[in-house]
Amino acid sequence: MEVLDLSHEESTERLEWRVDNGFAWTRSQIDPQSCIIPVSDEVKDEILKVAEVIDANPLPTLLRHPEQFEIPKTLELMTEIRTRLDIPPGVAVVDRIPLDEVSIEQAIDIFWIIGQKIGRNVAQKWDGTMIYHVRDTGAEYGYGVRGSYTKVELLFHNDNAFGIALPHYVGLMCIRPSLKGGLSRFCSLYSIHNQMLSKYPAQLKRLYQPVLWDRQAEHAQGEPIVVRAPVFRFENNRLRTRANPSLIKKGYDVAGCEMDSETSDAVHALKEVSEESSLWFELPIERGQLQYINNIDIAHYRSEFVDDPTPSKKRHLVRSWHRDCGRITYDG
Repeated sequence: MEVLDLSHEESTERLEWRVDNGFAWTRSQIDPQSCIIPVSDEVKDEILKVAEVIDANPLPTLLRHPEQFEIPKTLELMTEIRTRLDIPPGVAVVDRIPLDEVSIEQAIDIFWIIGQKIGRNVAQKWDGTMIYHVRDTGAEYGYGVRGSYTKVELLFHNDNAFGIALPHYVGLMCIRPSLKGGLSRFCSLYSIHNQMLSKYPAQLKRLYQPVLWDRQAEHAQGEPIVVRAPVFRFENNRLRTRANPSLIKKGYDVAGCEMDSETSDAVHALKEVSEESSLWFELPIERGQLQYINNIDIAHYRSEFVDDPTPSKKRHLVRSWHRDCGRITYDG
């Protein structure tokens, strides 16, 4: 089977010592509530004014930019959010925009506008989708169906782990939470690496070598359906990680290849370590909140959820990807 080979990412050196920089945090070092930044009355007033301007001046969402609006306090807030993403723990929550006073369409415009202070918006699908709706479509999780379109548990991962270019930051706006479940957890990829170095050094070594990944049909017709790339690499004194055990397993399945025992043990060890409760903290996302994460240094998790039976009350999040290097296209 033809494979998109990214094995050039394989490191010539491995990180073989325990990292104790700030990003190698564990649960005991983090106060989840410190990640939440309240919206001031001044910011709320600016957001409501933006909604009025949007309503009076129709324009496609993708053509709206922060400089078109007088929102100095809001931009100060978003600059602080961006700063927080580059320091531990790499998670920040805007609490919250007044969803009950604006329409969903206006809220999405506002999310798009102010999110540009986090970084340049980039495509989230091969077809160029820039604004991505996260909700259960009823489809079964499998090839060509991303987990974000289902209600299944999503193991610790970083977004687009199988892609050519990972977004540096990921944003989520919660329009409606689920009836039950759908909790968010966050874990340092450096801490996962440290724990594997201590407990599973042989398995860690295997993950510095390429594995197969399911590309989730995010590619041109006729292109390879799997990619070959390592989970971990170390370059320029920084750890680079592609984390998603589920999509590694699916990669071997869709390629029709049996995963050898060495690879299987390594992927199982990655999953086991990332689930250790001493490494992660939990933070539910609530209506009106904007949740931003550092997608390079932090892995995130979503628990399985149950939706309200009323269609208009089902879980609905809107997602943005941000990356300041490469092209804005999906492959970057």
